[in-house]
Amino acid sequence: MYWWGPFVLVFAFCMMEVMAWATHKFVMHGLMWHFHEDHHGKKGGFFERNDIFFLIYAIPSWLCIMFGMMYDVYFAVWIGYGIAAYGFAYFLIHDVYIHRRFDWLRDIDTPYFMAIRKAHKVHHKHLGKEHSECFGMLWVPRKYYREAKQAYHNKTAKA
Repeated sequence: MYWWGPFVLVFAFCMMEVMAWATHKFVMHGLMWHFHEDHHGKKGGFFERNDIFFLIYAIPSWLCIMFGMMYDVYFAVWIGYGIAAYGFAYFLIHDVYIHRRFDWLRDIDTPYFMAIRKAHKVHHKHLGKEHSECFGMLWVPRKYYREAKQAYHNKTAKA
C-alpha cells in the first residue's frame, strides 16, 4: 500500500469519534431511540437492542476495505481500517471497561480512564432520551479530566 496509509487510518479513527458523538446525540437519542433505550435502562440479558449500532459502523468499514481492495482504491481501504480500529477501541473501552460486559480491563487506574468512566456515568444518569450530556467516548469534557486527575492524585498521595 502507500506510506500515507497509516495517516489516513489515524485521521479516520479520529473522525469516527466525531461521527460517533453526532450519531449518539442525534440518531441514538433521536430517531432510533427505540434501539438505544435499553442501553439506558434495565438490562434484560447479555445482548441489548443497542448492539444493532455495531452494524452501522461495521458495514461501512467492511465495504471500504472490500471494495478498496477489489478496485485498488487504497485510500478507502485505510479508511475502512480506521473505522474498524475505532470499533475495536469502542468495544474495549465502552463495552469491556465502562460497562463491564467482560471481566477484563477492570484494573485500569489512570486519570484519563477515570474521566472517561465518569463522563459516561453522567451520560447515563438520565434514563430518557432528553437532557443527556457527554455523547462522546474518547474525548471527554475537561472538567471530568480535571476531577479525575485530582481524585487520582489524592488517591496516590494516601498510598
